[in-house]
Amino acid sequence: MPAKKILLVAACALVDADGRVLVAERPEGKAMAGLWEFPGGKVEPGETPEETLVRELEEEVGITTKPACLAPLTFASHAYQDFHLLMPLYVCRRFEGIAQPREGQRLRWLRPKDLRDIPMPPADEPLIPFLIDLL
Repeated sequence: MPAKKILLVAACALVDADGRVLVAERPEGKAMAGLWEFPGGKVEPGETPEETLVRELEEEVGITTKPACLAPLTFASHAYQDFHLLMPLYVCRRFEGIAQPREGQRLRWLRPKDLRDIPMPPADEPLIPFLIDLL
C-alpha cells in the first residue's frame, strides 16, 4: 500500500467577546462543499502554522492578528481517502476587523456546543469538545 501524503493545515478558532467561535462554509466547487469548518489553510513551504493563519485569516475573512495572539489548543490527525490530514487548532481572542466572507463562503458565529448541530468535515468534529471545555 503506497504511503499517504501528509497534508499540514492550520486552523483557527476565532473567539469573539461573547465566547462564540467563527466557522465558514466550504463554497460550491471545493471538496466537502457545504460543510462548516474553522478558518485556516494549507501551510505553505517556509511558513509556520502561525504565519499561515495570519495570512489566511486576512485573505479569507478580513481579520488581522499576530502570531503572538494565536494559542495552540489541540490538533486533528485524520486519514482521508487520498491523504492524511494533520491540523493544529489555534485559539485567537485578540484580532482586529469584522469577519467578512471574502471567498464567497458563508460565515457564522456559534457557541461551541452549537458546533455539534452543523455538518463539519470528519477531521473537525473531534476538536469541538476541546472548545466546549475551554469556553
